[in-house]
Amino acid sequence: MTTLLIHHAARKSVADALSVHGSALDVLSMDDAGVVTRDGTVVDDARVHANIAWLSGSLFVSGATRPFLSRLFMAHDLQWVQSAAAGYDHPLFGNLVKRGAKLSTSHVHSEPIADYVMAGVLDYFQRGPERRAQQANRIWRDLTFREVTDSRWLIVGFGSIGQAVARRARAFGAEVVGVRRRTDPHPLAERIVALDRLAAELPGADVVVLCAPSNADTRQIVDERFLSAMTPGSVLVNVGRGALVNEPDLLAALDRGVPARAVLDVFETEPLPADSRFWGHPRVSLTAHTASETPTVDRRNAALFIDNLQRFLAGEPLLNLADPADVLDERP
Repeated sequence: MTTLLIHHAARKSVADALSVHGSALDVLSMDDAGVVTRDGTVVDDARVHANIAWLSGSLFVSGATRPFLSRLFMAHDLQWVQSAAAGYDHPLFGNLVKRGAKLSTSHVHSEPIADYVMAGVLDYFQRGPERRAQQANRIWRDLTFREVTDSRWLIVGFGSIGQAVARRARAFGAEVVGVRRRTDPHPLAERIVALDRLAAELPGADVVVLCAPSNADTRQIVDERFLSAMTPGSVLVNVGRGALVNEPDLLAALDRGVPARAVLDVFETEPLPADSRFWGHPRVSLTAHTASETPTVDRRNAALFIDNLQRFLAGEPLLNLADPADVLDERP
């Protein structure tokens, strides 16, 4: 029998789909206080281990995260964990993989994050703050703006999120250059280049979008050298990880005026401290790591989990299966 550990709120969202599996699936549900139940009865025995688990969005925002993970780290036969997150650079994922568990991630965040990127760039290109100021002050005056057509977008990290951004930017008439480890051609980019070509591509980019995970190759990749290669009027967008950016170097560059705008959803320290200069910087638009917060994300994640659960029970390949070498950051 397969034993699943799931957060109680997530279980409610997929209860009917779980019941289809009947006695083949033993479901352990953990509430926000860390209490585990089976069919409403408390399971006191800590030796009752799950061999699969769903790290749902509801779990990550609850008080049950620590006891839930403790249960998983004690499990002697953990085989598969489905995460509601797109990334896997947090040490907890590496610890799960080290225990022999397969890790599958979620790409359902890609579409809303790509919308967020487009909104941030368009607001700057179309001079949104100035337009709103003119309206507030009842000023009727010409205000020219930039078109996305013929602009060049450099997308660092050309996975699911990067490709969703590329689809939208190309639909607006932009030229897209993707940056990733594999440099084979991709239909959503004019060309794909390796990370070691990044410095050569920066001077021609109007928009630089960071969609990469944090690893040995990408940590602090946005530093003084990177920023000094950007062009006047360019935009930097970070929807990847805060660790990609040397924040003092970025603030110094923004003070100098290049890049002209930074659209930031992630930071090295989260929540962003109240005394951070990013809050009030005139060249910064920021949000609280909420670029994918739409009502449909939870439903898509639930559908993905149920699909992968059926695949796991049938012995079929899992969707979005993470490569252990990537999770453990062991690439040469």
